[in-house]
Amino acid sequence: MAFKDDYLKINSQTDNYFLKTKKIITKFGDKDVTYAVFLRRPGILAIKMAIDWIKFVAKKRKIKITINSPYKEGDWFGAGEPILYIRGSMKNLVDLETLYLQKIGPSCIAAANAFQMCVDLPMSSFIAMEARHCAGTEMSNMMSYAASVGSKSAKKKKAKGFIGTSVSEPSKYFNLNSGLGTMPHALVGYAGSTIESVRMFHATFPKENIVILPDYFGKEISDSISVCREYNHLAVKSKVLVRLDTPSGRYIEGLDLAKSYNILEKYAPQSISEYRSEEELKHLVGPGVSAAALWYLRSKLDDAGYKKVRIIASSGFTNNKCKAMSLAESPIDIVGTGSFLPEKWSETYATADIIKYGNEKRVKVSREYLLKKLK
Repeated sequence: MAFKDDYLKINSQTDNYFLKTKKIITKFGDKDVTYAVFLRRPGILAIKMAIDWIKFVAKKRKIKITINSPYKEGDWFGAGEPILYIRGSMKNLVDLETLYLQKIGPSCIAAANAFQMCVDLPMSSFIAMEARHCAGTEMSNMMSYAASVGSKSAKKKKAKGFIGTSVSEPSKYFNLNSGLGTMPHALVGYAGSTIESVRMFHATFPKENIVILPDYFGKEISDSISVCREYNHLAVKSKVLVRLDTPSGRYIEGLDLAKSYNILEKYAPQSISEYRSEEELKHLVGPGVSAAALWYLRSKLDDAGYKKVRIIASSGFTNNKCKAMSLAESPIDIVGTGSFLPEKWSETYATADIIKYGNEKRVKVSREYLLKKLK
């Protein structure tokens, strides 16, 4: 259990100056203190894992720790605003700061990123696929939880949000029992062709939807239509999906820069009728999984009679890419992404300051703003 592991490693994983402070307090006398936790940028509250861990420690140490927040899980908070108050014995709290801060900042920023993605593409569902990019299983669980929190907040604004994660353990945060996903590119390479990989998958998992991964051999259009023809009985029932994951080093089959502009001129003229930044244009008409590529694939599937075949888009779907896709009203049914992970890690730094020693309010100079909401 992660909580137990963290508890056993408090001494070895906590900043040493906190451990020295604990010894000093033990020698000169304990005090009841109140900590305020804050971030230097806005975010969405996703602190349940940190709170659960603090409660776990309190139970193990047989002490009382009071925890409260002015916000509810999933609420937006502002830069510098206290998001959590922790009160208890200084001797028993001072050595916990390092570990609980690790569980707060990254989650809150990842939740905010996930929220924004969902709001930008409200008609698309999302699958959290961040596990491979995380520094261990604890971070993976924390990031999936953050995605679920951001998603729930986005659903209040009528967005479809995240429907699951690619890893089974944190799938519980999405009310599932297992992770979502079908096949990696490695299976396509093993099978030797796109259609053979689908045959193998379907023979092994006959009750699951078919997801075509057609970029391995660079035949996004022709391979997708070939699979749809072979499994027509499933395609017409919306049980076949195409996952577009073309790398940024080339255009999808049948497209180039000029044709990409033509596609958007036909299907989403508003996306290129105004000035667009270089990054926006990359997402709209550049190589890889662009808005033009998605519209082109959609049009080719429709022309072949497969209007019920859904499209999964993956490959670098950051917040900025989702915003660009929304400009073109891109035909995306599902987005697979791990790019809600905080891009600038320094923005995830959470800080805890003691703001009350016993009944006396006291905080270091320049942090007086932390006292404003303290009762």
